[in-house]
Amino acid sequence: MALTPASAPGLTTILAFNASNLLAVRRAGTKTGLAFVGADLSMALARLEAHFKEHTRPVDTFTTTLPSGSYRVFLCQISGKPADDEVHFASIDALAQNLGALAPSLAQVLHDLDPHLIEIPYLHLGENDFIYKFRPDKQRNPLIYQLDEAASSLYQSKLCAAIKELARTHERTASAPVALDFGAVQYLIPSHFGFCLGVKNAIERAYETLAENPGRRVFMLSELIHNPFVNEDLQRRGLRYLQTDKGTPYTLDGKRSTGAAGETLAWDTLGSEDIVIIPAFGATDDDKRRLVRKGVPVYQYDATCMLVEKVWKAARSFGREGYTVVIHGKSEHEETKATFSNARRYAHAVIVRNLDEARRLGEVIASDDPEVRARFYQEFAGKHTDGFDVEKHLERIAVVNQTTLLMNETLEIIDHLRSVYRGRFGEAEAANRVGGSARGDTLCYATQVNQDALSKALAEPLDGAFVIGGKNSSNTYQLYRLCEQRLGKNAYFIQSESNIRSACEVEHYVFPAHGPVKAVNPIEIHPFPTGSAPLRILLTGGASCPDGIIQQVITRINSLFPADKLRKIDDVLADLSSAG
Repeated sequence: MALTPASAPGLTTILAFNASNLLAVRRAGTKTGLAFVGADLSMALARLEAHFKEHTRPVDTFTTTLPSGSYRVFLCQISGKPADDEVHFASIDALAQNLGALAPSLAQVLHDLDPHLIEIPYLHLGENDFIYKFRPDKQRNPLIYQLDEAASSLYQSKLCAAIKELARTHERTASAPVALDFGAVQYLIPSHFGFCLGVKNAIERAYETLAENPGRRVFMLSELIHNPFVNEDLQRRGLRYLQTDKGTPYTLDGKRSTGAAGETLAWDTLGSEDIVIIPAFGATDDDKRRLVRKGVPVYQYDATCMLVEKVWKAARSFGREGYTVVIHGKSEHEETKATFSNARRYAHAVIVRNLDEARRLGEVIASDDPEVRARFYQEFAGKHTDGFDVEKHLERIAVVNQTTLLMNETLEIIDHLRSVYRGRFGEAEAANRVGGSARGDTLCYATQVNQDALSKALAEPLDGAFVIGGKNSSNTYQLYRLCEQRLGKNAYFIQSESNIRSACEVEHYVFPAHGPVKAVNPIEIHPFPTGSAPLRILLTGGASCPDGIIQQVITRINSLFPADKLRKIDDVLADLSSAG
């Protein structure tokens, strides 16, 4: 085993954590102390292996200095039980709440450990490893979508399965849309729609975790995905939430905290026997540190989408190259908050919501006027890292993005910022000062292929479009925007079939900057035709829209037509089968 040599004089200690992020500590008389200490790393390692044969490579992390001397601190993960009861496990919170019972060396090490807590759950991973890789189809668990009638109706659709079998020749490449001919109405379905692999991973993780842990409390950090029907079904099966998507904590009885005295927050009751699933959006470093302190498993239940993590790795790489990271995203969105939190470990960062904000940032970059530059701190308040200095940290920038946004907008932001740097520094220098791919490489390919497939469908003759997804789903809203650009008021953003109130009334969701507002709009394509020309409706679903809801929308729209004007679903399925 290759070991990193201790580089500072004094003693060496290894902090060993188990899978629940509990620290192995030693009972030393009346005090609890460091468990594995030696004059050098080899001696400390020998003491560790006397208790735990299985461990990761100790990682040289920091030095703690006491009046009596210094400790070089290494971190590692261990498995199994200690060889005897002299060594036992405790959460960092439990130790910190009883400082008087700790040896001074342990108390000081715990204090100095705090900035490094985020590293503990992932000590076994290399820098290029992903927390949770996409499962290949043969490793997927289709049975979780068939748990009972409620799950089957939510997740299963014979029509959607047939469309995917026919049209998805490649997961990353859009092809022509598929037409479903029901007679009086025809539906045009893009080749790619609905659940992405990251969402499938997270959903399967949640259902499997509930099934495998019947005696334990299972929490989700916040909404699993932006779809209320999926989240409600999981709650029905026992899942609880720690906080809202905006970070407001829930009380133990499932209500949003008001901050009133006497509330018991679910966060405050967590212990090492509890499970907290991190959703596909990821989590902030602060939330992960909080879980580590409580001794709650993190890595085992981290369902962060690997395409979100790809953005984090890009930000890390840019930071190490000396760039300030510009994040194209919504500052209130969980994913952008997690990306910002992750990026600031390696670089200064600032969030821009859209091209308009990028232009305002460009004005600051282009100007030498102190008043213009000072405007940055007002216009981007709460959206930049602490200690951000416009005189230093806008010299070189690199752009990454929230994966659910429109690629063209990210590219417009990159192009605009490059033009600003060209104007200030010249063509050759601008290329060195602005990082970020002209291909939008940090955009989720599933988001992009859904957009590409929708664009192909929008090129067809259409009377209207319904985009289906959670009303707070960013990627669904981006699909709706594409439809709105093509069809205007004949494009609708709905959550389910229940939003289609009648043949002339739809509950259409609007997606403003600070949250969705429900509005009721008439369908301008009413009255539905009864002659030879069928109504042509485009249907698609966001990355968090289950297939079952798409089929339920089809069933609802069909119910608005005379039954004798409609073809049977078995005949439509037969069409798809023969086309394949």
